[in-house]
This record gives sequence, structure tokens and C-alpha cells, in this order.
Amino acid sequence: MTTGTSTTAADEIPLVLQDLKKHLQSSHGDDDNLFDKSATAMPVAAIKALLGVVERSQATTMMEMQNELKQASDCMMNAATTSTDGRSHSIAVRSGCELFLKYVTRTFLEELPDFEQCRQAVLTRGERFAGISLAARDRIADLASDFIQEGQTVLTHGWSRVVASILLQAASTKHFDIVILEGRPDAAGARAAQFYSQRAKIPTTVVLDSAMGYIMDTVDIVLVGAEGVVENGGIVNKMGTNALATCAQANGKPFYVAAESYKFARLYPLLQRDIPNVGNIPMQFCDTTTNTTKEKETSFAPVDLSSDKVKVENPPCDYTPPKFITLLFTDLGVLTPSAVSDELIRLYQ
Repeated sequence: MTTGTSTTAADEIPLVLQDLKKHLQSSHGDDDNLFDKSATAMPVAAIKALLGVVERSQATTMMEMQNELKQASDCMMNAATTSTDGRSHSIAVRSGCELFLKYVTRTFLEELPDFEQCRQAVLTRGERFAGISLAARDRIADLASDFIQEGQTVLTHGWSRVVASILLQAASTKHFDIVILEGRPDAAGARAAQFYSQRAKIPTTVVLDSAMGYIMDTVDIVLVGAEGVVENGGIVNKMGTNALATCAQANGKPFYVAAESYKFARLYPLLQRDIPNVGNIPMQFCDTTTNTTKEKETSFAPVDLSSDKVKVENPPCDYTPPKFITLLFTDLGVLTPSAVSDELIRLYQ
């Protein structure tokens, strides 16, 4: 039997992980191009990888098929948790896999004449669902761009293609400024700033993450993406988002979140430690940045914290409770945090 977690003789990488990587790189997707609309989101890539499992499957019963899909899902989620690229993917993969597994169960329950017809229905509808999901960013941009007004200053955080879609669409008809946090440790914000300023020609300012409070009274709105949207309407996103949302509320600034509905996850965290394991990436706590002044040039060497006496904790993301979120811009519409649970019920019923 050929399952989704079978390996090739050449490299012994599970087939489902090979498919996942292929879909993330397909359709000319470029992870280093913030404005690449063809880039496939992680949950959509996970759904397509599971469709590959269905295509290869030699299962003859619903139970066998579901077991194969469950094994493949677990394999992808484990790989996402242990990723060493400095980013968190586990919640995104989890939401895509759970949504697809529920979708398969719903299809099986339709009592189609035989198992093969049911399998073909899963493939056909799954491809259609993946295609619709790819258009989610454009639908969100249509809804959210009106919330950015002429002459405003927008504060954002991290590397988010759905946020980029909103800002690009708004910039086509309005003039506004962007302030973006540097986004340590991977400098996601600084990299995004290059795209906004050089390619989109939007006036952009980069500030240190720790300067969010200092800059907050100069901005009009805060707009961020999300790694996942949880059941209570809160979000899991790049580290620092929780502090940013807290700061925005304290200063009376609206805090908006842009997220596709396939990022809705059946999680209900109450504390930071309640979110699933999202990894702990080793890091150095100083840059080798050169600080040049008129008087002297100072080089800040990295600090070695490899001693057993020092514990280094560097999770890539944190949890932001719904009480700090003003609105969520999704392909299902503009939602309040309290409306997320209703949408999750509809998605998974």
C-alpha cells in the first residue's frame, strides 16, 4: 500500500513532505518576494499535499483512507514544529489539515454509490477548494483597503502577503505612510520595508521592535497578519504582536488583523503557554551591526549564550487575546473577534 508517509528510495523523505515543498515552490511562488500573488500559503499547500495522498492511496475503505490522511497530517505537523528556518508553521499546517480531514469526512457521509466515486469527489472538490483559497488575499484586500484613509499612517509588523495585498490596493488610490517594526530575529519587517518603499513607492519608516510605544502616538491604525486565528477570536502571530496590540489599545489605536479563513484553527488558548509547540530557534542576542558616528565606529559583536548556565528561549510567535483586536479582515467578511467561533462552527459542521 502506498501511503502519504511512504518515502522515496533516493532520499527517504516522506512523499507528503516532498509534495508540501513542491506546492510551496510551485506556480512561480517566491518566498523572498512579498508581492508575489502566486505564492501558495502554507495551509493551502498542506491541503494540496493531502490531495496527493488521496491520489496515491490504494485504500478500499473509508477507514483506511482516513488513517492514511491522519498519518500524513501528523507527519506534516511534526515537520512544521521542528522547522529550523526561524518561522512558525505548525498552526498554519494544522488548520489546513484539520479543515481538509473534516471536509473528507463530510464527503464520505454523503453516501455516494461506491468508495471510488467518493474518492473522486474528494479530489475534484478539494482542487476546487484549493483554487478558491488562493483568491482569498484579493477578496480581503477589496474589503480592507477602505479602512485605510488618505493621509493616514499605518503601523504593521512582520512579513505578511495578505497585509501587503491590502496596502498595495490602498496605495493605488490613496497616499499614506507605513511604519514597520524591524521584526527580530529574522528582520522580517526590515525586509518588508524594502518592498514597500522601493517597489510600491510607499513612504516607509522602520523602527526597533522595542520602540513601538514611542512611535504609537504618531500612527492612526495598526494592521497585522496572522499565523492562525483561534476559536475565541484571538490570533497567533509573529513574536511581539501581543505587545503591539496591548500598546495599541492603551493608546486608543484600532488594531486590525488580516487573515484567510483557512487559517482558522480549532484552538482555545487562554495563556501564552497554551498555544501548541511552535519551536525554539537558537539565536545570538546581538548583531554584528556597525554603528558609525562622527567620533568613532563601534562594532557590536554577537553575545555567546551557549553556557549551560544560561537558558535561551526564542519562540517565533505569541498569542494575542481577542480583547485587543478591533476587527478581523477575512475572505468571509469583516468580523468581530466574537464572530470567529460562529464561522468555525460553519467551517467544521
